[in-house]
Amino acid sequence: MEIKKIFVVGGGFMGSGIAQTAVTAGFEVTLNDMSMEILEKSKAGIDKMLTKNVEKGRMDQEAKDEAISKLTLCAELSGAADADLVIEAVVENAEIKKNIFKALSDICHEDAIMATNTSSISIAEIASVVKNPARFLGMHFFSPVPLMKLLEIVKALGTSAETVEIARSVGIKLGKTCIVSKDSPAFIVNRMLDPMINEAIHLLETGIGSIEDIDIGMKCGLNHPMGPLELIDMAGIDIELAVMEVLYRETGDPKYRPATLLKDMVRMGWLGRKTGKGFYIYNADGTRETNPDLCR
Repeated sequence: MEIKKIFVVGGGFMGSGIAQTAVTAGFEVTLNDMSMEILEKSKAGIDKMLTKNVEKGRMDQEAKDEAISKLTLCAELSGAADADLVIEAVVENAEIKKNIFKALSDICHEDAIMATNTSSISIAEIASVVKNPARFLGMHFFSPVPLMKLLEIVKALGTSAETVEIARSVGIKLGKTCIVSKDSPAFIVNRMLDPMINEAIHLLETGIGSIEDIDIGMKCGLNHPMGPLELIDMAGIDIELAVMEVLYRETGDPKYRPATLLKDMVRMGWLGRKTGKGFYIYNADGTRETNPDLCR
């Protein structure tokens, strides 16, 4: 089966990034969210990013115009009726995702592949609401999608081998390196990464290291391009909590218990770059500084 039309559910940072990457690769993409206002902002953001690529010589104007022409906006799930592949990229909440796929299961044609971008939730749990679980899997993209090379394909118990291979072929066309994970809490990458970030938050919480020293330690000591605290500011502190809660709930292992500081920051709405405040404060002029409320 050749994938030509992709329907992306969620016009936020991840969904917009998936849509941008897909139209640039030549796919016809319909981007969906709850309102046209949200979608117009998403399209403007994609246009801005592609314009920057033209200015930096990464693509020419003709290619940029061609990519934008392949993007359609739709505020109704009914727009997925002719999609070959649906990729959901909404909030990390199992019930919300299941409700979306339950509706899509009545809309999409029987050969359509459905994929969730979840970073931790059981694929089998979400697949339980669709009519054809053999055509359902996880396609976990990494942030920011246009720049990050990895696509983590997650095979649930009922996912067919054909579905995995079709997803892999899409990933390759998107310019991604693909890996395949069994359907286990947080899969491969986040099973390694998120407990490390949670431990970094514990280090800050207990006063063992400062925000800057923790991040510098990771960058200069382990050669990581970003420290754990600046990394989760970019990805979303609420996403870190969601993943850790899934790991702790599914395994019962106390090593996955979310740090109290992590929970408190989410309660305060300090979610990182998307709210302007996380472990760092993000200023309008593009500068940043450590969050003074965490440096006492």
